[in-house]
Amino acid sequence: MTMEAARETMIEQQVRTWNVFDDRVLDAMRQVHREQFAPRYRELAHVDAPIPLPHGQTMLPAKLHGRILQSLAVGTNDMVLEVGTGSGYLSACLSRLAARVRSLEIIPELADLAKTNLFAAAANNVAVEVADAMQLEEQSVYDAIAVTGSLPVYDERFQRALRIGGRMFIVIGQVPVMEAWKVTRIGEREWQHESLFETIIDPIVNAPRPSAFVF
Repeated sequence: MTMEAARETMIEQQVRTWNVFDDRVLDAMRQVHREQFAPRYRELAHVDAPIPLPHGQTMLPAKLHGRILQSLAVGTNDMVLEVGTGSGYLSACLSRLAARVRSLEIIPELADLAKTNLFAAAANNVAVEVADAMQLEEQSVYDAIAVTGSLPVYDERFQRALRIGGRMFIVIGQVPVMEAWKVTRIGEREWQHESLFETIIDPIVNAPRPSAFVF
């Protein structure tokens, strides 16, 4: 099977069947060659499983990337923040949908890998920075935020970074119970939290954990 055929099969049999029907999202995923973002695992790039990355990190399954993109409803004039660049695949998809993408990656080797991959994919509107997202202090800056690692304890710093009308995808909880949320800022001090589905993904590096019980 050619890579093009594998990509189309992935979209039709994995992404669509996970209730991703937005044509802009599906077209973006067609345009981005997923195998270029998993160079050590090119033959596995389109399978329905996480793809290993350096330093114990993983690239999320394509169906989850599709749900993230669909939930954010990114517009062509939007400024997007991505937390957790990884190898840059989701960044490249976002680049096809948004005006600008700022992506934060705490692991320098992964940030360098992503920059190389994004340059090859001509994703010229993505800026990758080595930074700890748990230190983010911006407010009312972004139209959409994609948080690609989970938060064991919800942290409001990310929702505060949304503009009014902005949307965020985030996963909350710990194994075995995690829930994907869409968070929408609807006012200066008001946010709407919508539960989307259950999933399991690795936590953000340096994300706080719940306090341990003491008996």
